[in-house]
Amino acid sequence: MVATSSNHNPDRDGEVGRLAAEARDGSRLAFQQLAAQLEPRVFRMIYYRTRSREDAEDICQDVFLTAFRSIKKLKQPERFESWLFRIAVNRVKDYHRRQKFRSLFSVLHDTDSEDNGEPPADRSTDTMDAIVRKQFWQKVQTMLGQLSKMEREVFLLRFLDDLGIKEIAEVLNKSESTVKTHLYRALGKFKNDAAFRAFIKEARP
Repeated sequence: MVATSSNHNPDRDGEVGRLAAEARDGSRLAFQQLAAQLEPRVFRMIYYRTRSREDAEDICQDVFLTAFRSIKKLKQPERFESWLFRIAVNRVKDYHRRQKFRSLFSVLHDTDSEDNGEPPADRSTDTMDAIVRKQFWQKVQTMLGQLSKMEREVFLLRFLDDLGIKEIAEVLNKSESTVKTHLYRALGKFKNDAAFRAFIKEARP
């Protein structure tokens, strides 16, 4: 069975909570430090879901801008990270809604738009090349296509974004038992799947 415990460092989590409290009280420096710590994880989360470096960069910037503008409303600074991921999840959902609309708009107007709702060609030329490979992602997409919407999101948050059960529950605004149910359903579908093992190996080296 695949472990479902979080790999987070309690000291780091405490530091994030302290910085979030300072940022909520008006410290720009504290927020900059939070962004420096968490931006790589948030960017990766978005990139895996958009497959476009350019779009991921734009969305990531919007996520942190939204967080900066809204942080005074954060009641529990120790939960800043899950709060930030919730913003990112919502921004990715907005992105996919826009993509679907553009695709429909193109069809209705009988144009030859390159943006047809399919994942764009891999544009990355740096370290992401080592992670994202066409054949691998074709297998992953096939695998994820077997999951329900909630199973897929829980699965990705756990194994791509390395969030624990409690954090996933906070991000999705669901109970921990609901998160566990969807996660175990997903795992049950893939326990003997070679693509699943490859996915886990790539996502969590």
